[in-house]
Amino acid sequence: MKEKPHAHPIRYNRSFALGVILNLAFVGIEAVYGVLAGSLALVADAGHNLSDVVSLLLAWGAAALATKNRSKKRTYGFRKATVLASLASAILLLAALGIITWEAVGRFLDPKPATGMTVIVVAGIGVVINTLTAMLFFKGRKDDLNVRGAYLHMAADAGVSLGVVVAGVLIMIKGWLWVDPVASLMVVAVVFVATWGLLRNSLGYAMDAVPEGIDIPEIERYLESHDRVVGFHDLHVWPLSTTETALTVHLLVDYVSVDNGFLAKIQHDLQRDFRISHATIQVETSKGENNCRLDDE
Repeated sequence: MKEKPHAHPIRYNRSFALGVILNLAFVGIEAVYGVLAGSLALVADAGHNLSDVVSLLLAWGAAALATKNRSKKRTYGFRKATVLASLASAILLLAALGIITWEAVGRFLDPKPATGMTVIVVAGIGVVINTLTAMLFFKGRKDDLNVRGAYLHMAADAGVSLGVVVAGVLIMIKGWLWVDPVASLMVVAVVFVATWGLLRNSLGYAMDAVPEGIDIPEIERYLESHDRVVGFHDLHVWPLSTTETALTVHLLVDYVSVDNGFLAKIQHDLQRDFRISHATIQVETSKGENNCRLDDE
């Protein structure tokens, strides 16, 4: 039977496109006014937003690649591209945070005046744009690590821009120039916290670790609950992409003939109860010597 291509991310094409356009336009505005206002917070946030545009493009491209059909050379297609994109996004963001931290420390040692009203207005626009972009990915954040990465980037940006607005108000009222580099370090702190989980999960997915929410002991208990299952071995669960999970297992049963209905039921239950969409099950009979080379029990 021909396998259906990975189609889940297609519905986010418009979201990715709109997010890229909005944020790219805002990066230009923020960078120009950051330089004119002498605000490191705005310039730093513009650099961070630029990295987010790149991350959105990576996520979008990976989602498109994941829909391509498999081939003789790539039997799983390009589904893993979504995992690589989320990992690249996290690494890119961490590199940007290092640059922002370096510049903020330098500004502490050599404070420069910043125009408070400009900071307030531009950062306020950023709050609106980043919030709108984050909402584009709100529904898919729990089901797709790639989409979750886009959501976290935008949600964190909205919070950071709000912090920059507060910094601008304090500069205007109190004249505290040190608030500007502090706001820059807030960019680092908030975004680092939001990115750490993405980095950890992306690394796990890249190393074929069991995806979050998949309970291996529960799967084992389910397999053992079938009356005619004597045992099992070589159980593996891993992510095919940021939305699809695969499983392979060898089941030892107490009958000789192949029961296709039995196999179909297990695949259906794994999909329904454990969100495992790609289950490959090898059935072996206990009525005789088991010579399976993968039986490590």
